[in-house]
Parts: sequence; C-alpha cells; structure tokens
Amino acid sequence: MTATVKGPASYFPSIEKKYGRPVAEWKDLIRTSPLTKHMELVAWLKTEHGLGHGHANALVAHTLAEDTAKDA
Repeated sequence: MTATVKGPASYFPSIEKKYGRPVAEWKDLIRTSPLTKHMELVAWLKTEHGLGHGHANALVAHTLAEDTAKDA
C-alpha cells in the first residue's frame, strides 16, 4: 500500500507539471535567494516567477522546514 503524501509536498506534482521545473530546482532558488522570511520568499516566487500563492507557500514551507531540520 502506498502512503498518501500530505502537507506541502502534496503540491509538488502539480507544481512540476504547471511550471515545468523540478521541485529541487525551486528549492535551490529559494535557498540561494537573499530573502529569508517565509512571506518575503512567497511574494518573491509569486512576482518574479509567476507561481500561485498556494504553490509558492508550499515550496517555501517545505524548504524552510527541511533546512530547520538539518540545523537541529
């Protein structure tokens, strides 16, 4: 039985399909951005890269959570 993906990662297939970039590439963009605050990053993805709010929010939330877990 396959586990259902929940949370921000549940958006990843539609993000890749709609915007034509792998999620890893979006995460790299987020990590190399000079911005650090969640909503600043969301706004940047929306204005500079044309992502919708939900997709941008999911990418930022997942990326920042990964980075926090690495630092712990």
